[in-house]
Amino acid sequence: MTATTAPYHSELPRCRDGFAQSVRAEWTKFRTVLGRMIATFASVIVIVLAACGATQSTNSCTSPSCGVPVGPGGEAVTDNYYFVHRTLAGSGSITVRVSLLTGRIQAGPGNVVTPSDLVGVPSRVQPWAKAGLIVTPSTNPGSAYAAVMVTGGHGVRMQYDYTHDTAGTAGAAGSPQWLRLTRSGGTLTGYASADGFHWAKIGAAHLAGLPATVQAGLFVTSPQTAQLAQGESSSFMQQATAATAAFDRLGLQGAWRSGAWQAENVGPEPNNANPTNAMPILSSVGYHRSGGGFTVSGSGDIAPAVGIPAGQTAAQPLHGVFVGLIVLIVVASMFVTAEYRRGLILTTFAATPRRGRVLAAKAIVVGSVAFFAIAVAAGIALPLGLHNLRARGNYIYPTTTLTDLRLIVGTAALVALTAVLAVAVGAALRRSAVAVCIVMVLIVFPYVLTITAALPAGVSQWLARLTPAAAFAVQQTLPQYHQVSYQYTPANDFYPLTPAAGLAVLAGYALIALALAGYLLRTRDA
Repeated sequence: MTATTAPYHSELPRCRDGFAQSVRAEWTKFRTVLGRMIATFASVIVIVLAACGATQSTNSCTSPSCGVPVGPGGEAVTDNYYFVHRTLAGSGSITVRVSLLTGRIQAGPGNVVTPSDLVGVPSRVQPWAKAGLIVTPSTNPGSAYAAVMVTGGHGVRMQYDYTHDTAGTAGAAGSPQWLRLTRSGGTLTGYASADGFHWAKIGAAHLAGLPATVQAGLFVTSPQTAQLAQGESSSFMQQATAATAAFDRLGLQGAWRSGAWQAENVGPEPNNANPTNAMPILSSVGYHRSGGGFTVSGSGDIAPAVGIPAGQTAAQPLHGVFVGLIVLIVVASMFVTAEYRRGLILTTFAATPRRGRVLAAKAIVVGSVAFFAIAVAAGIALPLGLHNLRARGNYIYPTTTLTDLRLIVGTAALVALTAVLAVAVGAALRRSAVAVCIVMVLIVFPYVLTITAALPAGVSQWLARLTPAAAFAVQQTLPQYHQVSYQYTPANDFYPLTPAAGLAVLAGYALIALALAGYLLRTRDA
């Protein structure tokens, strides 16, 4: 009889080597190295401390005397124009023909330009110079309004409450244009005509809370020229302009009060040398009456204020994220390269032969840690920094709750994707210093070059589109206005891509780097 031996079965539970176990193993490696945890915590502290120090913009102001009034929607506005007006105490209309619009441009330096500075300067109309009819409850800067106008290069428009703009008829360049603005209760309607007989409606605006008595009449203004492109000049000063319009065929209907026409320059006076005035203006403003018509000259603008001179962005308290980003780039790179330097990668691959799984697990761990750390830091820094800025008298461009949430979550995603990119580059190069330098060249250096205006504007725009630095678009909170001439570049906190598109560019770089690193891991000797 032959004896049989039962096969041996270990009493230990079978080891699981699934992806979840790989992630758990990598997380254990990360948290058990004290230096990594300290560096991650330090990045959070740096971001919060930077928000505590967000105190600048000592020349921001929200009073009309500073030239930065606030409009009906809470936005900073520019409200500077020459106004010839009478009182309308109810419903009515005003009609006029703009027979001529000419312009002048600043010839001398500084914000204050006297008529002598304009001698010999050729006539030039700024494309967004405006001349037409306006209704407003008050001549205080920042008041609600509705206006219909002829512009220097954008045809006839109707605009109201600074941010709203509706295009009307283009009209032949230099030809007279008839304008009409009617009031019915709180609704203002603008019309235009080429001959004074056939009228086309441009648009209508409802001004909430419009009082029964308003000021209505003729206005002229002309904004500064657009900034020169970066790198084209050593000076980025915008030049002040003025416009002069000839009005005739003036007609009034409705509840107009009797009395003489009044005239005033709304907003900062042309001789105001206050450096906080965000809009340089010319001193050649005023009017004179000839028969039944008026000739009016004005300088300034009626539009949203854009750019940092008017105030601070909601992203200002998050500037410390840049330092935290650099710290986490180093941490993420060394999370891979340290194992190669110490020879521990052989043990890792022996325990988990699927090398692509190891790389993915490391990317998930580092990305998750970075996202959580930065989300916490940004969630504390944003409200804290905004409170500090407001407490010191700074104007903050208004944002919605969703925009604030996008700032926090988007910034965390930006840093997390950068950390994943650093893991992939570290796995591909196996050298900490080289990997850190590569990631810095890809995302940190382009960002610094674009925000410091070190390159021409066109080059900065392409860097902000094509490099991983495009993801910083997630921190943009300032809207762009087509009716405001401005240099909308990263140096002025305006990015060419949307926040989602910018993050997608960075995510694409991270995925490509992961794919390349995975291929090299599988084909090279560990």
